[in-house]
This record gives sequence, C-alpha cells and structure tokens, in this order.
Amino acid sequence: MINAVLTIDDIASENTPAIVDYLCEKEIKAVMFAWGERVEQYFDNAVYALKNGVIVGNHSYSHPDFSKLTPEEGFEEIEKCEKVLDRLYSAAGVKRSFRPFRFPYGNRGGNNRDVFQRYLAENGFDKLDDRMITYPWWKEEGLDKGIDTLWTFDFAEYNIRKDSGFTVDDVMKRINDPAPETNAPLLADGSEHIILIHAHDETEELVPGYFMKFIGYLLDHGVHFSEPSFIGR
Repeated sequence: MINAVLTIDDIASENTPAIVDYLCEKEIKAVMFAWGERVEQYFDNAVYALKNGVIVGNHSYSHPDFSKLTPEEGFEEIEKCEKVLDRLYSAAGVKRSFRPFRFPYGNRGGNNRDVFQRYLAENGFDKLDDRMITYPWWKEEGLDKGIDTLWTFDFAEYNIRKDSGFTVDDVMKRINDPAPETNAPLLADGSEHIILIHAHDETEELVPGYFMKFIGYLLDHGVHFSEPSFIGR
C-alpha cells in the first residue's frame, strides 16, 4: 500500500465545490491552503469547503515569492491572510482547530528562512505530522523541523496551459516515474507521501475534471489517503 496526505493549494476557485464534493464522495480528508485574495473573491466556495470537513490553512494573502520579501513584508502577508481565514471560519461556523501554513511556490524565504520559521513557531502555527517521511533529503533540508508544510510529490498540473507544451501525459509520466530526482517515486509500494495538487480554474478549462482524473488514478493504483494530523495536537 502507498500512504499519502493530500494537500491542495490556491483555493478558493470556481471549481472548489466540485473538488470538495469529490473528496466527500471518496471519503478523503485534505488540507486546502488558502490564497487570501482568492478566498475574498470566492468566499462562499471556501465556506463550502470548511462546512464539508476540509482543513483550510494559510498560503499568504497575495501569493508572493517570500525570498523577495523583507521579514516584515512576509509577516504582513501571513497576518493579512490570517484575518481572512478568521472571517472565513466564523462565517462557516467551524472551529479553527489547526493553523497550517505553506509558502507560495515552496519558497521558504531564502536568507530569511530561519526568521520565518521562528515567526511561525512563535505565532502558533501547526506542523503537519510528517514523521512518516523517511527520504534522506527531507531531513537534510530541515523539512522535518520546519513548521511550514512542503510536499514529496507535486503533480505540476498547473503547467497545463495553452501553448505551454505541458500536457496530461506529462502529469502521468510524473506519477509513474520510477526514479524521480527526489528519489521518492509516488507509486512505490510502501512509500509515504505528502501530495500537492492545485485548485485552478485555468486547468479545469483545459482539462475538465482534471482533479478527479488524477486523484482517481492514484486511488486505482493503490494510494490510500490518510486523514491529516498535526504534531502536538
């Protein structure tokens, strides 16, 4: 069996409710990371996610590259999204039990990386339980100690855009790659993963039902999605 935790970036979007309905149908618990501006744009769709059991975490307000920000600018991005999420949870009538965070693009702040980690720790953000991840690079890069949530596998389906040359076949090659650069093949029996996919209407337009297609393929090939848990909770 292959075990994984599912994470979904960049909500909210027009296709968020369809994604949530599929998660409910398949009884998959997931963490969705919220892009604050987009939550404001599709607020009701984000409420729908919360009311249907999704954990919604912070993905910054405007989705910047944190390596290009000062610490103060980065803190402001996080705190502005926090205010949006507080309003969101209140509107949904759901208790905010967990506060995970993911850096946009997985960029953890460059030279200010340690500053941001201290900020997340001191301000009560929750670390997704990643103790099942045993790939050497996970510890070598300090990901086992970081508060933020990274991933072991990225579908990269956000690259499917008009004239990009990146297609569904490229996503499938990534899924089935027996020897990726990370040395963390997704479909290796007994492997453990944190999986990343995105809620993008641009992808939906070009590949209708892409989320169901890719996640369904994993389900058909032995991937079991575990409920997210948080260290110390």
